This record gives sequence, C-alpha cells and structure tokens, in this order.
Amino acid sequence: MNVLFIAAEAAPFAKVGGMADVVGSLPAALRDAKVDARVVLPGYGFIKHDKYKISHLFTFSTTLREGTADVKVFTTVLDDGVPVYFLQAYPYFGNEATVYTEWNWDSPRFIFFNQIVMAFMWEMGVRFNWFPDVAHVNDWHTGLVPFLIFQNRNEARWSKLASVVSIHNMAYQGDHVGGWLYQAGIHGRHQPDLVYQDLTDNMLAIALAYSDMLSTVSPRYATEIQYPYMGYGLDGLIRTRIEDVYGILNGIDVKLWNPATDPDITTHFSVDDFAEKRILNKRHLQASLGLEVRDEAFVIGVVSRLVWQKGMDLAVPALERMLAQYDVQVVVLGTGEKQIEDDLRKLERTYNRNTRCKLSYDGAIAQQIYAGCDLFLMPSHFEPCGTGQMVAMRYGALPLVRETGGLADTVDNYDGDKGERGTGFVFQWEEAEAVFGTMRWAYQTYREKPDVWKRMQKRAMERDFSWDVSARQYIEMYQKAIAKKG
Repeated sequence: MNVLFIAAEAAPFAKVGGMADVVGSLPAALRDAKVDARVVLPGYGFIKHDKYKISHLFTFSTTLREGTADVKVFTTVLDDGVPVYFLQAYPYFGNEATVYTEWNWDSPRFIFFNQIVMAFMWEMGVRFNWFPDVAHVNDWHTGLVPFLIFQNRNEARWSKLASVVSIHNMAYQGDHVGGWLYQAGIHGRHQPDLVYQDLTDNMLAIALAYSDMLSTVSPRYATEIQYPYMGYGLDGLIRTRIEDVYGILNGIDVKLWNPATDPDITTHFSVDDFAEKRILNKRHLQASLGLEVRDEAFVIGVVSRLVWQKGMDLAVPALERMLAQYDVQVVVLGTGEKQIEDDLRKLERTYNRNTRCKLSYDGAIAQQIYAGCDLFLMPSHFEPCGTGQMVAMRYGALPLVRETGGLADTVDNYDGDKGERGTGFVFQWEEAEAVFGTMRWAYQTYREKPDVWKRMQKRAMERDFSWDVSARQYIEMYQKAIAKKG
C-alpha cells in the first residue's frame, strides 16, 4: 500500500502545531507496518537544505489557469526511512521565512499548493512508477486535493486513488476563499451538503465532503466535533459523514521523547530509577532559572502556546492564587497572545522569587521543564489531542488537564485515595476557580501522600503512547477508503 501524506507542516522541517508532530512521526510507524508512506510539503524558504541533506530531484511544468508553473522538486530521506518531498514554485513557495503569513496570501498559495501536488503525484507515477493508493491530507491547507481527485475520477489512475482527511483542529478552516478558488480555475463544488450549508468556499468543509474517509486525532474529539460548541459550524457536515469518521489517538515518538536518552536533560532516568534520579533534574531546572533550589518546593510547569485555546486565561489567575497561598514555584515557556504574555510578565514581577516566564521557545528548556517539574499544567478549553500531556507523563510529571478531547482520552484522574487509579488530575468546568481547586488538590496530594504521588508517576511513565496501535487503526481506515473506490 502506498500512502502520500500531504501537509503544510512536518517535524523537523516546518513546525507550528501538533500537525507537524503527526506528519513527522506517523509515516515511520506505517513503514514499520510495511506501508510505503511518504510525505510532500511546501518547499519553504527557511528549510535548511544542507542540514537535512535535501537535494534536487527533478523539475516539471504544469499549466494552470493563471499560467504555467515551473515546480522544483527536492527530496531527502529521514533516518527512519521516510522519503520527504518539497515543492518550490514562484511566487508562492521558496522564499518565505515562516510557515504561515497573512490570510489573503496564505489562501491563494495553499490553493496553488493543492494544484501542484496533483501534478506532482502524476509526475511521480510517470517518472518513478510510484503512485499513491491513498492521498492523506491534513487540515484545510491541503483540503482541496480530495475534490481535485474527484474531478478527475473519469481517468483510470485517479479513479482508484482514495483520499483521507485528518482534522487536527476544527477551528481553522480556510473559509471564505471562493474568490481565490475561482481565480485559480477551480470548478464549482456541487456536493449537496456543501451547497445546502453554504460551505462551498470553505477548504476544510470541501475536504470533509469529498474525502473517502475522515479522521480526527483522538476518539473524544471525534465525538465533540459532532456538536456546535466544538464543530465551529461544520458539525452538521460531520454528522452526515458519521459512518466514515475515525477518532484515532495521536502517538508520540517514544525514541525521541525518552528521559533515558534525552540529550537536553541533565540526568537520565527511567521508570525503574526515577524515584532516585529525577530529582536531580528538578534541582537543575531550579538552579538554571535562578529559582531557590529546594526539593520540597512544588514546581508547576507550562510549555504551551500562550493562547485562549490552551486555557491560559484560566491558568494565570489560578497560578496567582497558588503563588500567594502555597509553597510553589512556577515555570512557563511559550509565546502567544499579547494580553496573556503581559499577564504573565506581571505575574513574574509580582512573584519574582518563585516565578520564571520565558516568553520565547527553546526546545532544550522545554525538555528540562518536562523532566524537572512536578505538575504539568494544560487546562485547554479544547484540545483535539495534544502531545504535551503525553510527553509530561513519559518524563514523570503528572498533568493537570481539562476533561476535553485528547486530554480526556490520555489522562486518568486520580482516585483521591491510595492512587490505585490515576495518571494526573482532571477538571471539567471552564473556570479559573476549577483550575485553582484542582491545582490545590494536586499540591496537597504531593505534600501529604508522597507514596501515592510516586505510584501515579510510575503508572504515567508506563503508559504506551507509541504510534504502533494508532498505525494499525490508520491502516484499517486506509483499507476502507480503498475499498470504497471499488
């Protein structure tokens, strides 16, 4: 089975959100299961060809409504054996410094990317006799591909090509792009549900209507997007396709996220010796950030985009109350909305002795927070899957999360007793009071029941978040998509 992942992001080349982690790691798990999985990305100007041993493969021309595009195809093969292709074409891809720019530039350039991906697939078949059985698109940026495949259904090769869309975040849809679709020469989208719901100019909706199968990144999120609160106007369309929807929990790269080998942490440890060795990482974290080095201090860590979705509006007032009333230290790493950043700066000024807010992103510091904090705070308003809570558990930090999406699927709430059940602390209501109350509960557990805390740490570290199980579910979905093609 040949599967081509088509995406705007993939780690390590271009990463903004969780999509990059999925596209950067799932193909390797599929290849381990004998699927020939490959990835195609825009050839962004900031990607360092020398660093990743990227070389030119071929150049081709394709005729579009607005003229002829000369597309340069570059490629590399990752250490895990996954071939990755990069498409550069003037004026949209090849000179940019960031993955995303402005809406009125990103909309036409990703429409263009969908068009040249179709031509790229054809060229791969002609030049190398490699053509996908499944085109796996991700979020709105590549959502036009299933429709373009449908449009070419009378040609033998395209008629057999199945399409699958993964929804990483329903809130971002590529909507109101009808003018650019017309300008690019894209034919009318006449699928009845799109027309009825006035969604023919919505890239994600187009993908949901025309893909053979649909997937989301956790079982809970697959249920949530069927309702208006999480569906963001597309819940009705999801309900029409409900028999084709898979909720498959994201995994993480357990070779990369491994406290026994991580080069960015000061002391390696595993589930067998964390009780003795992990504390050395806590001390290092405290010392490196200028906090008082005390084992008994309860360290609360945050590694996040500092935006509303991540529940930062709930976290800041709760953290302020914890700092005012209890012996806690707070370490925050991330960037985001100006108001949240300003609130965190104020928190750090007020409680400077016990608070450090690094309003930037540093991968090494992120790893040190996972390995050194006691509690990992992730109080998201919604979270399709999330990886922070899984990495935290693997590194022995107990997560505090809201009961939503992938957070609900991955974190088991403490039983409040002897710790016979639980890998973290879970709250439900979207209120700062709920975050504070749950944080206080975690603090009291840490202080008064150290054996219970260690029992939960061990259980959390033993959780299997590898891609193996998820990869088998993806293969099942691919097989169903291919079967639909007859």
